[in-house]
Amino acid sequence: MPLILITGLPTSGKSTRAAQLYDYLTERIAAESSTSSSSKFRLHLISDQSLSISRSVYDLDPAHTPAHVRSANASEKDARAALYGAVKRVLSPRDIVILDTLNYIKGWRYQLYCEAKNVQTPFGLVQIGCPVARARGVNEARIRRLEQQEQNADTTTKDDSTTTTQTSQTKAAPKSGDLHPETYQQSHQNWQQKQFESDLNQPDFEDIALSPTDSQEPFLPRSNWENLVFRYEEPNPMSRWDSPLFILTWDDTPTDTQKVFDQIWDEVIVNKPQKLIRANKSTVQRDKDPGGDYLYVLEKETQDIVKRILEQQAEVGEGGTVRLSRSGGKEEGEEMLEVELPGKKVGLPQLQRYRRAFVALNRGGIGLEAVGTLAAGRLRESFVGYLNDAFEKEM
Repeated sequence: MPLILITGLPTSGKSTRAAQLYDYLTERIAAESSTSSSSKFRLHLISDQSLSISRSVYDLDPAHTPAHVRSANASEKDARAALYGAVKRVLSPRDIVILDTLNYIKGWRYQLYCEAKNVQTPFGLVQIGCPVARARGVNEARIRRLEQQEQNADTTTKDDSTTTTQTSQTKAAPKSGDLHPETYQQSHQNWQQKQFESDLNQPDFEDIALSPTDSQEPFLPRSNWENLVFRYEEPNPMSRWDSPLFILTWDDTPTDTQKVFDQIWDEVIVNKPQKLIRANKSTVQRDKDPGGDYLYVLEKETQDIVKRILEQQAEVGEGGTVRLSRSGGKEEGEEMLEVELPGKKVGLPQLQRYRRAFVALNRGGIGLEAVGTLAAGRLRESFVGYLNDAFEKEM
């Protein structure tokens, strides 16, 4: 069953929408199961929280990178590997998988799209539309909530130390009596410049009041949040790995959300258009059946002819004629192929050289196994003709 990705800006409401979609699909699957003896769907919700992946893995600040980590983004690569493995283990024609993570890199979305296509199951992408200012406001509200909690905890235990700590953390303007007049003037100018740059670089955000259900949601450090927004690659519905694309906005009403979920059920889960999904030919493992692999047939038939020539050469002698079956079997009344041996004994190295040269000339038939002229009998006939031409030049 399909793989559904949830994407959007950080703190835009992806986990909330993923949980709503999970509840909706659970109800639809239960309704489908009530009409049949057994359920044909299984539902999975995979997220950073379900795999105990910390949000700190997305922080690329070198200052926050542990000394033993090989690079700033090594932890993020390991996290994506864990998510990919979790999806691959459960993805099957019977399983519906919802992946709730950032999914902000189009190369990562393409990798998951190829995995779904390899399993021959539908794929869908749900984007959570949210203005940057509002998403930033949610993150800022979570940061302020934590700071308020820490401040309240410190106030109950250390009133005096809290005041001292807050005073030391606030960079006030230098006083004229503390420094030499020239030093004071330079320090005051530097302080004013830093304050101006701080106000200039301070991003705009909406003042958000967190809901009670958001009380346990973690926040992202400001620098990490801005970095993730900068690196976010918007989905393009014209790309096959971003299609079909369903858009949910942060302020959609329950009715609008229900309509989008109904579209997902019809187009992705039920696959109402009944689109035929085929895996890429380059990813399909070739069949070991001799009738299905051109290179296998080519190697097998040419080696068989070399073996037959060496076996019959002792009986027919030098310059004799070796008779070979056209199909490689021993059917009665079957047309036989003849190899005219030269006037000297032919050894295995010489036959193998001819065989390798013939195989190199006929590799262009890969992918044309179904063409009748490239069947086993035609390959044997071609190789016998090639050997007769080569032996004729030696006579």
